[in-house]
Amino acid sequence: MYSQWNKQDNHNYADNRNATSSQTQTATRSSQNTVNGDNALKQAFENKTSNLQVQGSGTVTKTLPDDNKGSRHQRFILKLANGQTLLVAHNIDLAPKIKGLKKGDTVGFNGEYEWSEQGGVIHWTHHDPAKRHVDGWLEYNGQRYQ
Repeated sequence: MYSQWNKQDNHNYADNRNATSSQTQTATRSSQNTVNGDNALKQAFENKTSNLQVQGSGTVTKTLPDDNKGSRHQRFILKLANGQTLLVAHNIDLAPKIKGLKKGDTVGFNGEYEWSEQGGVIHWTHHDPAKRHVDGWLEYNGQRYQ
């Protein structure tokens, strides 16, 4: 769906944190409330919503090289059942890396959605040592990575 994911392995998820307040819709939830599923993510994408705590799952379409600039992040692309793609940026300085992840695997997630033209980014998929943000996680093969 978003061929740009496949062509651009150096996607900088931090660039997607710059949504203006006019882009942040009323559907945006506080970090304490989580919305579930593909429909919520589809609506967030269509409305250019960011800072939305979401939970769902998808199929890995591509694994990307780790981002080792600043905090290290494991990166991969998930495709949801509705066809939307998401870049997952999982902080591996705060949570364990998923070893052996490959195309076709299913990954569950609870994290913060940030809008991007390619479909969106899921980050905060880890615990917050400062306890200022709701803890996120990834689930893979019955194991939770937090």
